[in-house]
Amino acid sequence: MDHIAPNPSRRAILGALTTIPTAALAMPAVLPGKSALAALWKVYGDEPVALLRTREGRSLSRERYHRAREFLPRFWGERPGNWPDFLYHAGITAQLALSSHLLDVGFPDRWCARHIGLQVARSLTYANATGFGHECPDMARLALVLTPYCKWNRISLLDGMPHDDGFTPEAVTAVLDNLLVQVGQVTGHALPRGRTARRVRG
Repeated sequence: MDHIAPNPSRRAILGALTTIPTAALAMPAVLPGKSALAALWKVYGDEPVALLRTREGRSLSRERYHRAREFLPRFWGERPGNWPDFLYHAGITAQLALSSHLLDVGFPDRWCARHIGLQVARSLTYANATGFGHECPDMARLALVLTPYCKWNRISLLDGMPHDDGFTPEAVTAVLDNLLVQVGQVTGHALPRGRTARRVRG
């Protein structure tokens, strides 16, 4: 009786990229959410794009993942001005983390800058449509709070403080910790030396 070999994990496939010739890498990504992706292009009015995995994209994806961990806010003082700054850095962290996945599956960086920009919620939607698998209600809520994240860096006296949906610094940090763990697991990127991944239970 013939033995059926198990399907390799996505991490194993991505881990093998370093040994695959560049020409072989330059091929469209086959993703389970292709129809969902087409629907999103229509909903958002974004230009359709062919997802193409490359060594350069993989390298940039890893860099974004490490940068996301650098921007992760860990301290919040009691001064009123610190909370908007905390959420601004939270937005940068989330966007860097999500772009790590998008670049890894083959989205061009220029396309992301043009069509996604600072919209964390849109990044999350595109990520989940391309196999990210992070259907977390708290992350969905936080993404809306952080969209666009620049609003937390430009507080208007006329408009007042943007709505934070009742989030606390501890809750934001926990949601971002879990997001970063998910990115690491899905992309297979290793943590920077001396770091340990920790998923926080809500």
